[in-house]
Amino acid sequence: MKQTLKKNIPTPLYEFVRDTYDGLRRIPQLPSAYLHPWRRESIKRLAELKDIHKGRRAFIMGNGPSLRQTDLSKLKNEITFGFNRIYLLFSELGFETTYFCVTNDLVVEQFHQDILALSMPKFLAWRSHRYFSQKLELSNIPTFLFTSYTGPGFSHDVRGRVWEGATVTNVALQLAFHMGIEQAILIGVDHNFTSKGEANKTVVSDGDDPNHVSPAYFGKGIKWQLPDLDTSEIGYAFAREHYRKAGREVLDATVGGKLNIFSKVDYNSLF
Repeated sequence: MKQTLKKNIPTPLYEFVRDTYDGLRRIPQLPSAYLHPWRRESIKRLAELKDIHKGRRAFIMGNGPSLRQTDLSKLKNEITFGFNRIYLLFSELGFETTYFCVTNDLVVEQFHQDILALSMPKFLAWRSHRYFSQKLELSNIPTFLFTSYTGPGFSHDVRGRVWEGATVTNVALQLAFHMGIEQAILIGVDHNFTSKGEANKTVVSDGDDPNHVSPAYFGKGIKWQLPDLDTSEIGYAFAREHYRKAGREVLDATVGGKLNIFSKVDYNSLF
């Protein structure tokens, strides 16, 4: 149905209808997104993180198979952002990422207990707070971001609304900017999936995962959403321009990556 409407309605009108519908769906979230104790605590934490890494560089780690061709041991003492089920690699790496981000509802729904057990600062979409016990102490809650699917843009201050741009990588680029990161370096952002189909469609894996760094990442029986590469590129273009205007940069050091938005750099040359 969604694809039929998209084909038969002019693009500007379709996008207006889509964004209006999505915006209306999120109206019930607005009061709690700013007034709930968990969000107030999150906003306080985010204020403390503003420009905390000013002038530094950070590695933003996608979860593509190319990570297996990347010497991740070099990152042990670097600022790193990891996503979704990157924690499956921690014991193998011998270190944890500095920060951890998830915005996808299905990941939180299925693995919220794993996520809660992680020790580093965790950033999640506000709507996913429903998967956590309301009895949690404030000190134990993840930091919740008020993310949305609509109104494309790039936020310099993530205490307010943050556009997801169809991938947690775009959210991490905004977080890094908020923290003052001068040079954000992408790795493992392959921008290429073996599994094909309608963007954002929910599917259930029927075997080992060929699209991510670990076959268990979205392994058999796990629900996940097919990627929306076109929308993610819009978000990446926003990030590129906002970093550039601020005198900062985003580099792409992904081994064999298919993304062509950012300047490419050889990973090993960075050390």
